[in-house]
Amino acid sequence: MPRPELQLLHPDHAPALRAFEETNRAYFAASVPDRGDAFFRDFEARLRALLDEQAAGVCRFHVLVADGGEIVGRINLLDLVDGRAELGYRIAEKAAGQGLATWAVRRICDLAVTSYGLTGLRASVTNDNPVSRAVLVRTGFVPVGEVRLSGVPGTGFALTL
Repeated sequence: MPRPELQLLHPDHAPALRAFEETNRAYFAASVPDRGDAFFRDFEARLRALLDEQAAGVCRFHVLVADGGEIVGRINLLDLVDGRAELGYRIAEKAAGQGLATWAVRRICDLAVTSYGLTGLRASVTNDNPVSRAVLVRTGFVPVGEVRLSGVPGTGFALTL
């Protein structure tokens, strides 16, 4: 699969984003806490809220768009405060295992510095998600302590940019 294009989330992504989330829901739920039925029921309102946060400069939401407009991943910078942000990402099942997450994390780290003026990132991963843990370690993140993600034990990571 050729590398997708990293794009800042915009309203036109709504149909492809919803399809990405619905198609991969069970796959994601195997390694991260499920978003729940309300996420899908209120999808349009939630998307508007995300876009409002982005417009306010609080967050930066990105999608990985393949040829034909299909979304194969998300990578987000959340809670931009004092030069730091929380990193979150998810890759479609059909695109997993091809180095896409590592590529996307490296790309977003570059954008974090060059476009958003950030100096550090945080990330968290559940302890039963060794693939995401490996992506973070490969891209320079270091473990900084234990966390709980929706009640599930995990590890917090940090990266100085």
